[in-house]
Amino acid sequence: MRPPVRRRARTRALTGTLAALGITCATFMADGMAGTASALPSWPTATKSVAVSSTIAVSGTYDGGLQRYYGSGSLGDGGQSESQSPVFNLADGAVLKNVIIGVPGADGIHCAGSCTLQNVWWEDVGEDAATFKGTSSSATYTVTGGGARKASDKVFQFNGAGKLTVTGGFQVSDFGKLVRSCGNCKTQYKRTVVVNDVDVTAPGKMIVGVNQNYGDSATLTKIRIHGDSSKKIKICARYQGNNTGAEPTELGNGADGTYCKFNTSDITYG
Repeated sequence: MRPPVRRRARTRALTGTLAALGITCATFMADGMAGTASALPSWPTATKSVAVSSTIAVSGTYDGGLQRYYGSGSLGDGGQSESQSPVFNLADGAVLKNVIIGVPGADGIHCAGSCTLQNVWWEDVGEDAATFKGTSSSATYTVTGGGARKASDKVFQFNGAGKLTVTGGFQVSDFGKLVRSCGNCKTQYKRTVVVNDVDVTAPGKMIVGVNQNYGDSATLTKIRIHGDSSKKIKICARYQGNNTGAEPTELGNGADGTYCKFNTSDITYG
């Protein structure tokens, strides 16, 4: 019986192609078995740059066509003031998609109630990338796809009530905290956070911070951490929040099954 020459030929051809790309068979097989890509998808190129001197109000759906929006005038100081205005202000139920927030990014995006941010990219986060401010316990905020980098403090500031989901291959790099429940807002709520299918690239400090005393919870799955072999990035931290404006106290970090929910298999390093 003749050997399967055709299969051998295909194997030799594949090996030659991988070698030409500088990829070993072992690496190819390991990545394939893990179901992960060896490199993150590249950031989009802006189709046009638009200067924004006053906040853009959005109701319904706003498709930016991958234009870059950056602050100018009163939105252009690039500072870290908590009183800055956002580039976009979304009404309850609004959808913002295919937008790049450039430099300066002012206070990014505000959601007055439920909102969806789809394929939104922050090139250099200002005070915050987005702030979620709905007051209803049924409010839902969804960030799907896109990415943020260069956030000296928080990427997503969760001030309101309800549930925030970050998913769809969202990328974050060079950041302080990806999601933080407000630790000292005058009005506090119980908040639910879901982080699923996200790529995290060091340097970074923390993926999620929640307030234990207000009953917050965070569930993390399919988190891929890059460039952090020493595992310095905290996955989830618990705080004692307050409504007095004082600095909140960190109570601990790691999975506890109640406030910070994840398994070891949910976090991968590469």
